[in-house]
Amino acid sequence: MVREKVTVSTRTLEWKCVESRVDSRRLYYGRFILSPLMKGQADTIGIAMRRALFAEIEGTCITRAKFEKIPHEYSTIVGIEESIHEILMNLKEIVLRSNLYGICNASISVKGPGCVTAQDIILPPSVEIVDNTQHIANLTEPINLRIQLEIERNRGYHIKTPNNFQDGSYPIDAVFMPVRNANYSIHSYGNGNEKQEILFLEIWTNGSLTPKEALHEASRNLIDLFIPFLHPEEENVHFENNQHKGTLTFFTFHHRLAKLRKTKTEIVLKSIFLDQFELPPRIYNCLKRSNIHTLLDLLNKSKEDLMKIEHFRIEDIKQILDIIKIEKAFLPRNQFEIHSI
Repeated sequence: MVREKVTVSTRTLEWKCVESRVDSRRLYYGRFILSPLMKGQADTIGIAMRRALFAEIEGTCITRAKFEKIPHEYSTIVGIEESIHEILMNLKEIVLRSNLYGICNASISVKGPGCVTAQDIILPPSVEIVDNTQHIANLTEPINLRIQLEIERNRGYHIKTPNNFQDGSYPIDAVFMPVRNANYSIHSYGNGNEKQEILFLEIWTNGSLTPKEALHEASRNLIDLFIPFLHPEEENVHFENNQHKGTLTFFTFHHRLAKLRKTKTEIVLKSIFLDQFELPPRIYNCLKRSNIHTLLDLLNKSKEDLMKIEHFRIEDIKQILDIIKIEKAFLPRNQFEIHSI
């Protein structure tokens, strides 16, 4: 366990981890503070962050299991203590960590008698198990247990539906959320109109990432959702009705926004987000995880920079160039180095 004394800054907004501990392989805890905040700001941040911690962080789960010659989910197999339904529930409890994109396959092939646990799963290199001791089934006779598994990385809940059942293949309710619980509380101090607040944020995770990692990812994803509002297409919005016609000037969301408008070229490129192009999901996710969100971010990367991205290939660069039709008028000379391929 790590504890730190809470100190409050009265100058700049700061965050700090004041407590962290590992209760078990599948339960991590962290406690963070953010201060000083004006009255009401702690609620604004706490509500948004709690929502983002649950809904905007990706996790990895087993989403489907296929057995050989099993008529239905509640079947029993001679030589196995558990029913198929109980095995599926045990598979649901397995916690995975990965940098997976899309769906991949795994398998179990064990001969009894003996206990089958998570360590018996044959996984692809991009996936690892957080707790190898998770029980799956108990084989009481010398029989072969073979299960084909599908593993997916996603966010939120995926609930199985009747039309998802196939011959011998059963979907598993997937809870992709690495955050098991999140709470926030507020401490107020000061007098009258000068009252300030401290936000305390508690995070419990399933071990696939630490509370600090969860906080960083939730914050980054939450910011990504609001970035488009910082890049309006026009400086003015016109409203018109039957009686009135006027112009409303955009207000600035942050005083640093002015620094982003150094040149006309940068404004244009920063306003073009990669999700506006029909990039393949794998390529788009690779770029996003490397903090490449806009066309300007992409142009500032060389071919060598892109090739350092995990799971990125030279063919991906060529595909990007084919998809993104860049007007020469927008490009500073020699800026897009990956054209050299």
